[in-house]
Amino acid sequence: MRKSKPVILAAGIIWGLIAYQYSTAGLDDVTIVAFRHNILEFTELFLFLLVAMTYVNAMDERQVFIALRSWLVHKGCSYRLLFWITGGLAFVLSPVIDNLTTALVMCAVVLAVGKDNRKFVSIACVNIVVAANAGGAFSPFGDITTLMVWQKGVVEFQTFFLLFVPSLVNFVVPAAIMHFFVPDGTPEAINGRAQLRRGAYIVVALFACTIATAVSFHSLLHMPPMLGMMTGLAYLQFYGYYLKKTHIITAMDSADYGTVDEVMHTRGKAGHKAFDIYGRLARAEWDTLLFFYGIVLCVGGLGFIGYLSMLSEHIYVDLGPTTANILVGFMSALVDNIPVMFAVLTMQPDMPLGQWLLVTLTAGVGGSMLSIGSAAGVALMGHARGMYTFFTHLKWTPVIMLGYAASIMTHIWINADTYLVPVTGG
Repeated sequence: MRKSKPVILAAGIIWGLIAYQYSTAGLDDVTIVAFRHNILEFTELFLFLLVAMTYVNAMDERQVFIALRSWLVHKGCSYRLLFWITGGLAFVLSPVIDNLTTALVMCAVVLAVGKDNRKFVSIACVNIVVAANAGGAFSPFGDITTLMVWQKGVVEFQTFFLLFVPSLVNFVVPAAIMHFFVPDGTPEAINGRAQLRRGAYIVVALFACTIATAVSFHSLLHMPPMLGMMTGLAYLQFYGYYLKKTHIITAMDSADYGTVDEVMHTRGKAGHKAFDIYGRLARAEWDTLLFFYGIVLCVGGLGFIGYLSMLSEHIYVDLGPTTANILVGFMSALVDNIPVMFAVLTMQPDMPLGQWLLVTLTAGVGGSMLSIGSAAGVALMGHARGMYTFFTHLKWTPVIMLGYAASIMTHIWINADTYLVPVTGG
């Protein structure tokens, strides 16, 4: 069952009960104001994510990721070198194109070169999940949780990069240990190369310009980043219009689909049409977007009733913020980092900047401890079915926990001064 279905139903039930209770007391306006506040939060994040997903789909359609995979496959690297290359690229790409997409691209590389070596595929997939989640933790664009923190205003864009070294430690420590268990040898070279489609580099450049626009709107004009992202969507719309109007079946196109005659014969089929911006929009991860709608409303409803205030006082006052924020990482591994982080943001505990950076780090990388703890892990269990499973990942959980502890200690050490900085956003 799609994960969005139960949370959407729960959101309707929660707010229906709230509305009924308050309407009987003649307080309809209170419920409406609270509900609209939650909808506004969801709308800002929804539009931001929709643009980001559209750009990722556009780059996929232009074969950017296929070309990257093809380039890596033909390098003829050893298994151990591929282990580090795929992990390193996952760490580097995740802050820009999100951890889920990055993990899927790198997993495709691993499967292409090592499908006959189950041991390599399983350990490489574990490494990719850890690297993708770690890379996404120090960028507002790397994960939905970091995006929520940025949109909320508790951490500024440039401040996220204080988590770069702790995130790197989170990736390198378990990878360095797993390195000695990667099988020796070199996979057989593969022939054939994939080619980028027309305008691929420009689409990548437009995505970079869109990110810059979103950051500028938020930092300089103090507007929601969503406005900058939607403005950037117009860049892609205009360029997509140009690609569509100048679309000509050429020999370059035939390299993707077959001979020119074959392309002309199948021109009307899906995949052989000119670039269509609305086709890219339609391919967004709608289940994730609707799941996010349900989570925002469910958590918002529980917060409105008062449950989150009680939980916040118990966890953050009784246990202390450091212990509470470390526990958030373990909760992310067991449940999902999105509802956990949104609950923390809704509680809005009074913490210095260093603690907000800590909970951003733990929520982002804590999901790596189990394969079900992050979208990247869940996706790879389906993509590398039978070779990367819950139990193959669980075998490396102690090593990953070591990296988790090391990243927390690194953050507390190198970012000690941020624990003296109060947070005024939110």
